[in-house]
Amino acid sequence: MDFDYEQFRWQPEACEMPDFEASRFLRRMQDKTIAYVGDSLGRQMFQSMMCMATSGKERRDVEDVGVEYGFILAPGAKRPDGWAYRFLTTNTTILYHWSSTLCDLEPLNSSDPTTSYAMHLDRPPAFVRDNLHRIHVLVLNTGHHWNRGKLRANKWEMYVGGVPNNNRNIAVIWKAKNFTIHSVVKWLDAQLPHHPHLKGFYRSISPRHFFNGDWNTGGRCDSTSSLAKGSGIFQNRSDDADAEGAVMGTRVKLLDITALSRLRDEGHISRYSIKATEGIQDCLHWCLPGVPDTWNEILAAQL
Repeated sequence: MDFDYEQFRWQPEACEMPDFEASRFLRRMQDKTIAYVGDSLGRQMFQSMMCMATSGKERRDVEDVGVEYGFILAPGAKRPDGWAYRFLTTNTTILYHWSSTLCDLEPLNSSDPTTSYAMHLDRPPAFVRDNLHRIHVLVLNTGHHWNRGKLRANKWEMYVGGVPNNNRNIAVIWKAKNFTIHSVVKWLDAQLPHHPHLKGFYRSISPRHFFNGDWNTGGRCDSTSSLAKGSGIFQNRSDDADAEGAVMGTRVKLLDITALSRLRDEGHISRYSIKATEGIQDCLHWCLPGVPDTWNEILAAQL
């Protein structure tokens, strides 16, 4: 119940990061579309930007345009594959598309509701390919869904070159993730010359802060001590080496948020969610307002 964590601001060294001001930002983004594509941490960044752009207020000039992007609730689904909202006064669209691994997923048997899916490690999501021409700012992320449990639960099978992957080296989960990140960044870099209006970003991984166990073994992050591990970053490299390596030598920019977010273990939802479960804490996602606002402030400054 302590909201002091909302008051922190990130200060880059040797430069003055401008304050985020909603109306000024929307004017700069007039007639533009900002797209976040990734996992639930990408969704939180989208939710953060929507709150920041509306100043946290209901606005009559904001229209739900999800149907234009195919964001409809499928039968039996808990939520659509994304959300899209347009600020009518500036014709600015802010959207999010769910793609937890940044792989193109293709049903192996579209007539079978229990089918497995080809997880094309070397193909970007179909949504990105199909909509790239109308996106002006693209922010990609992935990371926390790369584990055997998620692959089994979702019936995902690794494919490369359109066929089942038989490269044992790539089949190792962390190597498959790295291969995918490099593939999608390389693809995006190749597209940028054909879309001069487009700015591409890859966002580094958001850190987890489980102490004394994991999410299902009593792990906790309910400390209220702010910046207990320090208040500054003293390194010139990213804590996410895969992300840093993927964008190196490309025109895709790294949105490097890992190290600065690692300082904020008190900023997670912890045990204070609406659907709190006894003994389980969410030390992956963030309270909003909170740390993802800083990610968007850095994004806005780079734009």
